[in-house]
Amino acid sequence: MNKIDFTCVFLSIFFLCISYHGCATSTCLKSEEQNCEEQKINKYSKEANINYQKYLKLIKNAKEAYKPCEESKCRCHAQVIANDLQVFKKEGISRKLIESVKSKGTKYQIIQNTLYRDESCMFPARCAGIEHFLLELLPKLPDMEFIINTRDWPQIHKHYGVFGPVFSFSKTSEYHDIMYPAWSFWEGGPAISLYPRGIGRWDNHRNTLGNIANKTRWDDKIPKAFFRGSRTSSERDPLVLLSRERPKLVDAMYTKNQAWKSDADTLHAPPAREVSFEEHCKYKYLFNFRGVAASFRFKHIMLCKSLVFHVGDDWLEFFYPALKPWIHYIPVESNASKQKMRELIEFAVQHDDLAREIAENGYNVIWNNLRMKDVSCYWNKLLKRYAKLLTYKPVLDTALIKVKEK
Repeated sequence: MNKIDFTCVFLSIFFLCISYHGCATSTCLKSEEQNCEEQKINKYSKEANINYQKYLKLIKNAKEAYKPCEESKCRCHAQVIANDLQVFKKEGISRKLIESVKSKGTKYQIIQNTLYRDESCMFPARCAGIEHFLLELLPKLPDMEFIINTRDWPQIHKHYGVFGPVFSFSKTSEYHDIMYPAWSFWEGGPAISLYPRGIGRWDNHRNTLGNIANKTRWDDKIPKAFFRGSRTSSERDPLVLLSRERPKLVDAMYTKNQAWKSDADTLHAPPAREVSFEEHCKYKYLFNFRGVAASFRFKHIMLCKSLVFHVGDDWLEFFYPALKPWIHYIPVESNASKQKMRELIEFAVQHDDLAREIAENGYNVIWNNLRMKDVSCYWNKLLKRYAKLLTYKPVLDTALIKVKEK
């Protein structure tokens, strides 16, 4: 064989191998616009299979360790109350301790089944959302006084600053704040053009989303990862950038918020329109990111019966501990890269039955354990157990105003 013949044979074999490995798992044709990589994920690659086995093992281990909570009398969330109050059990809660933290929120008193609070409230709609539950529980509650923080951020850090009992809707493990159900279960919450007075009325959203979830077949959902929201944290950037690179896999865009000034605030792209919770339910995969604190959308998108990718595990609301990673949602590290996010989404695409199972588990735990009666039950248990820790009998503070039912 001469040199020219040998070169021809070598090149033929080389290009045959390239052709084979480039499209071995795809049915695409050269005439199609999208190349093989875009049209079908190569689930047989060595790296993908190694990582997929890791995720399958995490799911297996989670299932073996999981014990469903008892669903009656809001017992799914009872341990959260015990954990939050534990730090006050030894010495109790004195009047002096209350006085030391009264600047951290709004002071409330319950005296002879009547509700009182500071005349001024930093966020009136938030106070109203809280007071809805307090007012309906008054006949059951003993005398007490407490401080409720209506800011987004918790107030009592474990390692510095003042110590005392302050109720906050969200916190991380770095704080002693006592978690309570957010005002947005009834009123307030983030105000956007779709919900100009705040998202509010969980019971209404719950019924609407539950209806949609049960009418929408899994196979009819759009097989993409979806996200819409403002750029409150750079943790969201990798998914938005991945969406621009892989639009057939991800649809993620930034919307405007109050701080928006130019396209630079939406990662150098025009802001997208806001999307209702109902529209989220059209997609198979939904991403949940924290905002300034915990995300108000989490419970809503869990009711879509879509697979939720929950990013980060630092920020909590009172019901989060009942949700377990790999059972009710797919956990994603807060510093996850584009590649990591893509890998997790592709894992879900390639394991459709598992994705559907986790999506349904997530729906069920929220539907069965986060009803309005569960929220009222939590408030009732929390306040009664808190009141038992008071080392004094509260007397009416005449500087407070009486809160009346609307």
